[in-house]
Amino acid sequence: MTTAGPAAPPVSARTALDRTKLLAARYRAAKDRPYLATALYALSVVPSWHLLTMGVDRHWRLYVNPDFVAGHPVEELAGVWIHEVAHVLREHHGRAERLRDADRDDSHRVNLAQDCEINDDLIEDGLALPAARVEPKTFALPTGRLFEEYLPGIPPTPVVHVQCGSGAHGVPVPGELDIDGAPGVRSVEAEAIRRQTAEAIRGHARSRGLVPHGWKRWADEIAEPVIDWRRLLTGALRQAVAWASGAVDYTYARPGRRSAALRGVVLPSLRQPLPRVAIVIDTSGSMGDDELAAALGEVTGVLRAVGIRGNRVTVLACDADVHAVTRVTKTEQIQLSGGGGTDMRVGIARARSSPEPPNIIVVLTDGITPWPDETSSCRVIAGLIGPNPPSVPPWIESVHITDTPRAARPSS
Repeated sequence: MTTAGPAAPPVSARTALDRTKLLAARYRAAKDRPYLATALYALSVVPSWHLLTMGVDRHWRLYVNPDFVAGHPVEELAGVWIHEVAHVLREHHGRAERLRDADRDDSHRVNLAQDCEINDDLIEDGLALPAARVEPKTFALPTGRLFEEYLPGIPPTPVVHVQCGSGAHGVPVPGELDIDGAPGVRSVEAEAIRRQTAEAIRGHARSRGLVPHGWKRWADEIAEPVIDWRRLLTGALRQAVAWASGAVDYTYARPGRRSAALRGVVLPSLRQPLPRVAIVIDTSGSMGDDELAAALGEVTGVLRAVGIRGNRVTVLACDADVHAVTRVTKTEQIQLSGGGGTDMRVGIARARSSPEPPNIIVVLTDGITPWPDETSSCRVIAGLIGPNPPSVPPWIESVHITDTPRAARPSS
């Protein structure tokens, strides 16, 4: 929680870890904040001198300097327990890895910003913390922010030094054990602990209302996560393309390799066809052109990435009828016409009845439409645009597209 320590003292000079005191502090933390109990008891203790206080790695191992335990009361140690478990609960190491390179490489500033995010809530909660703690007012910053928001306000050469371990900033720290060096928590278990803790926080907030704002915000995000629809859409399209490309057919355009062994007999060879894709776009009055353009750009980008373009892609503009069918090579060629009622069954049926029927149909719609009753012979993916789209039949794969083009991509 504070500065990294000097070289470890010789074994003969080391203070024995007072486990009774340390575990009494954990008991106090769990008793006073029962919604964090599961997470607190998931941490495994490792005595260590590679830092001056306490820190955590990404495997939920708590490194404890015995001198630090000896020099602080149980009340403050309880606060540090909660501080360190907050790093792994809030997945600070994973969030740090998503920062831009210039920020991610400065792990010390990242750690300071993370401590501001956590200690802000702990102080609001009335927890006792060591005097050397870092909080937003240390850098004249406002309260109630996430560490990503605090990071720009942390000076490049801060006078305060912290080291909470790779469980905070994500960078391995000399002195930490490898993954098999001591008992730890695997990623699947960690996610289960996070969800259980989030539900406990929400339940505690409903029954007593005594939960700091930062913890409540975190719990709401875990219980009702914001899913990256682009990742889901990309995954669904790639899976569908792989599924369709897995089909094989025989062709005499290239004789089979075994033909040479059979005089006078020409054997066909197997070929793996490149799938055809139909994109059915809902152009009814409830759909906005900006949202459609953003979603369509994502779809065509994924198709290009997997090698499907040109005359393998057909776009159908459809409201209650099909108004335009085009073969496209780029988004600008698409004609978005219509604006009447909504019936995506018409567009799906038109795509399936074409002379060269598609292997994959992608429907971009707000979901306010009837759907075919029967399952389709090809893969159907619905990209549902808008805040609360209706559900689709179970045989249709769906991806909820939640944002507008203005929020879709950060500016370069």
